[in-house]
Amino acid sequence: MQEYISKQQQILRPAEQIYTVISRFDNLTPAVADKVEEWQATEDRCSFKAKGFTVKLRMEERIAPKQIKIVGDEGGVPIDFAFWIQLQEVAENDTRMRLVLHVELNMMMKMMIGGKLQDALDQIAAGIARSFY
Repeated sequence: MQEYISKQQQILRPAEQIYTVISRFDNLTPAVADKVEEWQATEDRCSFKAKGFTVKLRMEERIAPKQIKIVGDEGGVPIDFAFWIQLQEVAENDTRMRLVLHVELNMMMKMMIGGKLQDALDQIAAGIARSFY
């Protein structure tokens, strides 16, 4: 399994406040619904279409207010992966966030999309951080 880690992002908010928002898929609806097709979300699951493919995700583990683990839900993503959102509060209104993606890619896929995955992870982390300002 390959591991991709985003650049660390600083969010000038308490970790608990950030965790409360990002630990539920339905809280992400205002930020995501107009960026993907057919967005549907509950607290624990979401699905959407991206480039014609249906993606289904599930919150597998939550450790308040430090970590959220997201995995592919049944029938949604054809590759094995786990996605962590990690929060570390360094001061009262200063939280550091990073995203970690563990994904099973064969050598060909790694060569084709490995760099794009890293760029996408950095962009997602920056986008999450910006949404709190």
